[in-house]
Amino acid sequence: MNGDMSGMGSLCLPDQLHPVPPGGILGMESMVKGKPAPWGPAEGNAARRLITWALEEDLTAPDGRHGDATCLALVPASLKGQAALVARSEGILAGFPVVPLVFSALDPDMRVESLAPEGTRLTPGMPIARLAGPMRALLEGERTALNLLQRLSGVATMAHRYARLVADLPCVVLDTRKTTPGLRLLEKYAVRVGGAINHRLGLADGILVKDNHLACLAGKMRADPATARAAARQARAYAQAHPPLLVEVEVETLAQLEQVLAEYPDVVLLDNMSPVQVRDAVGLRDRLAPRVLLEASGGIRLENLREYALAGADRISIGAMTHQATALDMALDYIPDA
Repeated sequence: MNGDMSGMGSLCLPDQLHPVPPGGILGMESMVKGKPAPWGPAEGNAARRLITWALEEDLTAPDGRHGDATCLALVPASLKGQAALVARSEGILAGFPVVPLVFSALDPDMRVESLAPEGTRLTPGMPIARLAGPMRALLEGERTALNLLQRLSGVATMAHRYARLVADLPCVVLDTRKTTPGLRLLEKYAVRVGGAINHRLGLADGILVKDNHLACLAGKMRADPATARAAARQARAYAQAHPPLLVEVEVETLAQLEQVLAEYPDVVLLDNMSPVQVRDAVGLRDRLAPRVLLEASGGIRLENLREYALAGADRISIGAMTHQATALDMALDYIPDA
């Protein structure tokens, strides 16, 4: 039962790499296609918090009893074994550092050997890792580790599908705040592994004046261009007093865009515009404020993404990369003694 895993080293987490700057990436100067997506201290800490909660959820009964009842009934505490983590479908591997974190939280004697680096294009049957140690820990951590790794790999796979469509164009694909509660840092990490770019991390680290902000200021459903310009001016003043905030303003019409451009925000978000309207917006921007970036969003799918990029958008934000991602199929298979 004690499989020979001699010489198998524990996985070293890449905590020495630097995380994405606070607030994600807003400026075009930071959007370098093909740049490795680091797993840093922020991601590690977020993963540890989430794993603590997830294991508590999985190992605690409503009446307070703790542990894996099946393992306690059947599996001796001294029993050791090994297992293989394998892919069952095609996709992009992301979030593997959560795997050793899960199992080490259950038993420090667990060993995890990575067989595929982050960003690997997986195919069915491809080995991802080998695990060895106490069987109770292997069985107790299996579902939590798979749930997290499958989810993050699914996000990376979806991000890759979008990003590769404009890889040859001067346009980047960004995520949004449409993430799973509690998983934002990790899902945004997975987006980077897939080749797309992070928008702001949360509400505190960037100003994004959206339609509802403008509506409440104007007191009506659609704000007039003057209200949009006044909001852009006020947002710019606040950002200048509270660096390094960047300012993005959402517009729905070219009339709003013309007024907002006069205040030179960092980015203008073109909401639910057609590719033809985006092209007109680019022409207006080039004439009035060529340094302002234009971001297209709303109604953009895999089928029409490239059309928006060719229309001249600098950025395209896609919420579907996170909220419509499907978990990648994987399995943890027991390896019997030879």
